[in-house]
Parts: sequence; C-alpha cells; structure tokens
Amino acid sequence: MSQVSPLSRKWLPLLPAVSWWAFFFLASLLAIIVYSFGVKTPLTALNPVSFDDPSLSNYREAFSSVYIRVFWITLKTAGIGTIACLMMAFPVAYVLATRVSKHWRSWLLFVIIFPYWVSFLLRTFAWRIILAPEGAFSEALQGLGIISAPLGILDTQMAVQMGIIYNYLPVAILPIFVALERIDPALRQASADVGANRVTTFFRITLPLATPGLIGAGVLTFILAAGDYVVPAILGGARGLMIGRLIALQILEAQNLPLGAAMAVVLIAALLATGAIAGLALIVLNWLNRKFQGASI
Repeated sequence: MSQVSPLSRKWLPLLPAVSWWAFFFLASLLAIIVYSFGVKTPLTALNPVSFDDPSLSNYREAFSSVYIRVFWITLKTAGIGTIACLMMAFPVAYVLATRVSKHWRSWLLFVIIFPYWVSFLLRTFAWRIILAPEGAFSEALQGLGIISAPLGILDTQMAVQMGIIYNYLPVAILPIFVALERIDPALRQASADVGANRVTTFFRITLPLATPGLIGAGVLTFILAAGDYVVPAILGGARGLMIGRLIALQILEAQNLPLGAAMAVVLIAALLATGAIAGLALIVLNWLNRKFQGASI
C-alpha cells in the first residue's frame, strides 16, 4: 500500500474546502464568463442563449454610456459608504480595543453583530418604515421643527447610501478591532515613556499598525456594497439603481442573460482591480513604515 507523503498529509485537510470553493465559485464564475459571449435568442426559442456565433457585443453594450453611468453611480455609492463606515468604525473599534475591559468587550461585540441575527432583507425593509414620508420618524422631525415637510428620502440614492452604511458598518468594525487588539499595549506605553504625547503615539504607533485592518475593512465593505442587490431594490426604487440590481433586471425581467453576464464580469473585474490596488497600497505603506522607522532609529 502506497503511503501518503508528509506534504500531502499537510494539505489534505484543505481538500473539502477547496473542492467546495472550486465547484460553487469557480464553476459558476466560468459559466458566467461563457454566457457573456453568447447571444440572446427570441422568446420562442428552446434555449434562451445561443453560442453559435460568440461575440463581444454584450461587452460593447455593457460599456455604453447608459450602463457606464450606472457603474459610476455604483462605485461612487460604494466608495462613499465605505469611507463613511471606516470613519465611524475606527473610533468604535479603538474604544473597544483600548478602553473597554475584556468582560464588557465581549458583550459590546455581541451587540454590534446582533443585527446580523436578523435577516438582511428584514433589516433593510425596516428602513422603509423609518424613512416613510408618513412614518413616525418623519412626523417627529416635523413636530420638532427640524423639517417643514414630510421626508423625501425614500426611493432615492440617499436612502440607498444610508442603507449601505447601516448594513455594512459592523463589517468594517470587526477587522479594524482585530488589528487594534493585536497591538501590544507596551508599544504605546514605551512611546509615552520617551516623551511622546497621545497624538504622536496614535499617528506613529497605533495608526500604522492598524493600517492592514483598515485596508482589509475598506476592501471588504466596498466589495459587498458594490455588489449589493437588496438595498437598491428595496430602498432605491427607480432612482436608486445600482449595477447589482441592473444585472438582476437584465437576467430576470429582460431575459437577457448574456448582457447580464457581461455586466457581472465587468463588475467582478472592477472589484478585482480594487483588491489589487488595495494590496499594492498595503505593500507600499508597509515599506514606507519600515523605512520611516528605520530612519527614526
């Protein structure tokens, strides 16, 4: 009986996860790429997609001015939402990692992730009640004199922006918290011992060491926000269109699977480029940090 090599035994536990990932991700991604070169057939045809004459016409249409505008709105909305999430997530993560005891830290982390115990769909629908022009929140603002007319946020791009920030804020908090928690408190104490104030310690010690967490949180939040379908569909209406919903409309309603697949491939390529840029930025920041620390020594 042949023996399994030590190297094979080392990687053998990864086989189930890799097989699952290869089948449900790579296979579906390959199918999307293949369909993006197909041609939509008439509704009376047996097969909705024809591969007799593969072409790039779907990609040309995906890059038309109308769809490019939707891509731009998607990237802008996801980018603004990511920046807003990072700006709100960092102070929360910093307080949890440096100012809260371990006993209360666990409970507060539970409170942060508790909304994810509720369906994403239900949580997003709840915002329709909050932002409704005739809702209690709108009436309360009018009663306080803050606004003079019912809220007009629902079914707009602003409502989509608010929904994205709300839904993905915990996603941004957790990676930053992990990065901050791993920083040895002795480093901050040593910085104070040599005469550095809190601001200097933050910018020279805490922030550089937390940069990987910030970049990871930003990439994760941006990717999830850019591909979101639920939030634009529920909160955006006709004026809150994003590329995820547009892809669904092309596939489910327009029955144009090749064009929807081409848009999906373009979106995936854009997100991969974002991840590559973030990885390059992390490498550059680490290099600058080492160089700066070396010069300081």
